[in-house]
Amino acid sequence: MYVPIGGIDQWIQMRGAPETPVLLYLHGGPGGTSVPLSEAWKPLEEHFTVVHWDQRGAGRTFARNRESGCGRLTISRMVEDTLEVVEYLIATSGRPKILVVGHSWGTVLGVHVVKRRPQLFSAYVGTGQLVNKRRNEEWNYRWQLARAEQSGHAQALCALRAIGPPPFADREAIKVLRQWADVLAEGDGDPPQPRPSPIAPDYSREEIPALMQGAEFSRRELFDELETVDLPSLGLSFDIPFFIFQGTCDQATPIELAQEYFAAIEAPHKAFVRFEGCHHFVVMNRPLDILRELLARVVPGL
Repeated sequence: MYVPIGGIDQWIQMRGAPETPVLLYLHGGPGGTSVPLSEAWKPLEEHFTVVHWDQRGAGRTFARNRESGCGRLTISRMVEDTLEVVEYLIATSGRPKILVVGHSWGTVLGVHVVKRRPQLFSAYVGTGQLVNKRRNEEWNYRWQLARAEQSGHAQALCALRAIGPPPFADREAIKVLRQWADVLAEGDGDPPQPRPSPIAPDYSREEIPALMQGAEFSRRELFDELETVDLPSLGLSFDIPFFIFQGTCDQATPIELAQEYFAAIEAPHKAFVRFEGCHHFVVMNRPLDILRELLARVVPGL
């Protein structure tokens, strides 16, 4: 359904068994709607009321409002939208608190909101955890260059040397870095990109052009500000349980930076779960394993 959030209609999908904890999934991107791939989350709907939300500038929210209706995208604006969605879910579900699961860009929103209003949340789970965007790309560039040299991948070496090391002045360099991250990725726990799965039955292929336009708009709008993200600067003390579920071969948000961040976190309870050989989209590619860890580690404390 469309719900008035932040002064515009935004798409929210809620599915799951009655009387279950509400799990809000914050998609990545920016602009990377999870609604078309929500079939991958069907196993979780037996244990949670799973909420997929098309953020401002993404998916059906973008299709309804387009660029002019969405307005200027900023991290502050997106954080305010997220908190308004959480308040809506609490009011309509009757649950006093929400479990938030953020992926990639969604971890930026997730950490901001649980720091801002911890009383609204039962726990935080980050996967594909972003920590510091500048360090993230520096690490990725060094790793890819070394990997290309070791494997003798001439095309990758040429492309990486052409863009040079971060900081990057535009999104084209980031696109090159992401392209070769998938090609050079190690690990065989899951594919580097989301495993093909049926498009949600209520999602039309005619919606895909708007989905792509929204992703392009969101990434363009948020590029400069996203480059300045440094989550440790928000503070390392959390008032709620804090979890990171990370692929050991994450080719976009390196596990080394996530582990360093996690080690410095203070929380009532925390756990770092390694998904061996897995990549950036483990949350979509290994839903049964994600469910197992949620039930074993997160749910007992809700």
